[in-house]
Amino acid sequence: MRTVAVLALDGVIPFDLSTPLEVFGRTRLPSGAGAYRVVVCSPLRSVSAGGFRLTDLSDLSVMSSAALVIVPGCADPSAAVRPDVVDALRSAAAAGTRIASICSGAFILAAAGLLDGLRATTHWVAAAELARAYPAVTVDPDVLYIDNGQILTSAGAAAGLDLCLHLIRRDHGSAVAADAARLSVMPLEREGGQAQFIVRDQPPTPQGAELEPLLRWMQDNLARELTLDRLAARAGMSVRTLNRRFRDQTGTTPLQWLHRARIRRAQHLLEATTDPVERIAAQVGFGSPTAFRDRFKRIIGTGPHAYRRAFRGA
Repeated sequence: MRTVAVLALDGVIPFDLSTPLEVFGRTRLPSGAGAYRVVVCSPLRSVSAGGFRLTDLSDLSVMSSAALVIVPGCADPSAAVRPDVVDALRSAAAAGTRIASICSGAFILAAAGLLDGLRATTHWVAAAELARAYPAVTVDPDVLYIDNGQILTSAGAAAGLDLCLHLIRRDHGSAVAADAARLSVMPLEREGGQAQFIVRDQPPTPQGAELEPLLRWMQDNLARELTLDRLAARAGMSVRTLNRRFRDQTGTTPLQWLHRARIRRAQHLLEATTDPVERIAAQVGFGSPTAFRDRFKRIIGTGPHAYRRAFRGA
């Protein structure tokens, strides 16, 4: 039986903590025997976990004999990490122990230097802050989890379930993982990535900027064929000047801004109407449904049909 050590620091997020306890604790081998022994460890005798406190916790030494260490997120990702926690994580990593974070637990791994030079993820709300605070980490906000072999990270909330099921499959195969997924009422693999859950606001329209009238006109005319030549003529400038000023004022190109605006409108139509995908593609200015599906999946991380199933009426 493999030991899973779940690290509980002060302010641990209850959902992140309970996910590995439930998933690994309920996993059964074909013989019916338990697959894992799950232990909660902490440098403290008592830990705050939202509306309650945890007591009778194991100390950090359990990490040295664990096959897997899970690091849940904490309410304050920017809080300093205790030196003894850093030392314990580094020692476990040096011994070859697999270490995985859930949600903002990635900040704890980053503080210990375990994500330097690696690709990692966290909750999309915190992804920019993780990238800013730890520039040696390549942050990808669009995925549910990332497996670097020994070090793994996952996105927010339910993505921790995806990560745990992935680890079970690595350890015991698809049949055991599928059984664990059924107990959690989860698909073994979810289509798409974290990008489909990100709230994507309308593309920025800088107030008072020179291009503001053009951007608003583009928003109102997404269904029309909007070429660079047509946009430049509308703005009264050359294509070269338009590209330069667009980059200066929006941080992107005219066509990238236009694609994002069209996909954002498509998201709204998929959520709020029953119009066929083909009709929505035309309504937002795509010449063919195939081009629309390709662009939608590239930006959102899943196809329009899967997006509608997930968010229709939400």
